[in-house]
Amino acid sequence: MAAGSSNYWEDLRKQARQLENELDLKLVSFSKLCTSYSHSNSREGRRDSSDTTPLLNGSSQDHMFETMAVEIEQLLTKLTGVNDKMAEYSSTAGVTSINAALMHTLQRHRDILQDYTHEFHKTKANFQAIQERENLLGSVRKDIESYKTGSGVNNRRTELFLKEHEHLRR
Repeated sequence: MAAGSSNYWEDLRKQARQLENELDLKLVSFSKLCTSYSHSNSREGRRDSSDTTPLLNGSSQDHMFETMAVEIEQLLTKLTGVNDKMAEYSSTAGVTSINAALMHTLQRHRDILQDYTHEFHKTKANFQAIQERENLLGSVRKDIESYKTGSGVNNRRTELFLKEHEHLRR
C-alpha cells in the first residue's frame, strides 16, 4: 500500500509541475500581449512604416486577452485542485512518517500557485488600466478632432456672415 500511495503523491507532483510549467508559459505570453497592446496604442498617433505597425488591431488583441485570461484562470483552478489533493494526502494518518518532506513540497507548490495568481491579477489589472486610459484618451482625441472640424465650419460661417454684413453695409 505504501508503494501505491507514493505513486499517487508522485502523480500529483507531476500534475502540479506540468500545470506550473503551462502557467509559466501562458503568463509570459500574457504579459507580452499586454505589453504589445500598450506599445501599439502609444504609436497610433504617429505614422509608422509597415514594419513597425502592429499585426493585431485593438479588437483582436482584446479577444486574445480575454481568451488567455480564461485559459490562465482555468489552469490556476486546476493547480489549486491538485494542491488541495496534495494537502489531503499529506494529512492522512498513514503518511505521518514522511510528513515533514511532504509538507515542505506542498508549501513550495502553494507558494508557486500564490506567485502565479498574484502575477496574473497584477498583469490583468495593468492591462485593464491601459485599456481604460486608451479609451479615455481616444474619446478626448475624438472630441478634439470634432471640435477642430466643427470650428473650421463655424469659422467659415462666421467669415461668410462678416462678408455679407460688410457687403450690406456698403
